Amino acid sequence: MIVKKYKKDSDVSYTLGMTLTIELLKTKPEVLLKVYIHPELEETIAVKELLSSCKQRKIPIETNAKVFHILSEKENCFVIGEFKKYASTLSNKENHIVLVHPSNAGNLGTILRSATGFEVQNIALISPAVDIFDPKTIRASMGAIFHMNFCYFDDFESYQNQYKHYHLYPFMLQAQLTLKEITFKKPFSLIFGNEATGLPISFLEKGTSVFIPHSHHIDSLNLPIAVSIALYEASNKK
Repeated sequence: MIVKKYKKDSDVSYTLGMTLTIELLKTKPEVLLKVYIHPELEETIAVKELLSSCKQRKIPIETNAKVFHILSEKENCFVIGEFKKYASTLSNKENHIVLVHPSNAGNLGTILRSATGFEVQNIALISPAVDIFDPKTIRASMGAIFHMNFCYFDDFESYQNQYKHYHLYPFMLQAQLTLKEITFKKPFSLIFGNEATGLPISFLEKGTSVFIPHSHHIDSLNLPIAVSIALYEASNKK
C-alpha cells in the first residue's frame, strides 16, 4: 500500500508516536493494520514489548523512514500505527458531552482526554464538526480517543430526539444560573458551542443553561478549559 498524508475521507488513520500506538494496541488491536518503525528508533524495553505484541497478534511491522517524512511533522516521532477507522455508538444510560460545531482538532483531542479522566466517555459531535480521526486529534487526546464512544449528528435536534430522557445543560455566557448553583441530574448532557461563537441563543430554551463565572478581564474561557471545569463539577456533585 502507498502511504499518503492523512485525509478525512480515507479509510485509515494513524497514531503518531509510541505511546499512542501502544494504547491502540491495548484497547483496539483488531483495527491496527500495521506498525511503522523509524530506523533510528532505539531498542528499549518498551519497544521490544511493542514489537513482541505485534508479532503475537500477527500485525505487520515495517521499518521505513520515508513514511515518517510523509505522515509526521514531529522530529521525535519514531513509531506510527496505521489503523482502520471504526464506527461507534453512544450509551443511552451514561452521561454525555455534546459539542456543537467544534472546529479545532487539538481542542477536541484535549477534551477527549479530560472526558476520559472524569469518566464521561460518550461524546456527541454536531456537524459540521472536526474529524475525530484526524491524527492531530488522536495525538492531543494522548490515546484517550480509544476509550471513548462517539457519534456524529446532522443537527442538535437529531441528537435530542434520540436521547429524549437526557437532562440538558447548555453552557452559555447568557445563562441565568452559575455552575455552583446547578445540581446535575443524571443522565446528563453537557453542551458546548463552537470555539469562536459559542452556542446559538436558542439553546437558552433547551434544558437548564449554565454559566461558568470568571473575571471581567477575559470575555470567555478556552473551550477545553470550560469543558474540563464543567466535567469536574458535574462528576463531583451527587
